[in-house]
Amino acid sequence: MADADQSACTSNDNSVDSCEDHGRDLKPEFSEDEEKLITRMYNLVGERWSLIAGRIPGRTAEEIETYWTSTYSTRQ
Repeated sequence: MADADQSACTSNDNSVDSCEDHGRDLKPEFSEDEEKLITRMYNLVGERWSLIAGRIPGRTAEEIETYWTSTYSTRQ
């Protein structure tokens, strides 16, 4: 079974739906509640991404930092 799953993830076509993390340069999708919590936590603790990630189940510090920088660092 694992071989079949792996072969589906490594297909040679150029489709967008692959198992690789092709969205690293894109802003991650967060719910409105997650966005509000990230903003509140950032205002309290700053750029302590791992601390913020600890308050949002299933999110990593890297995801949150990517979200924050892609959303707020482009504003000048």
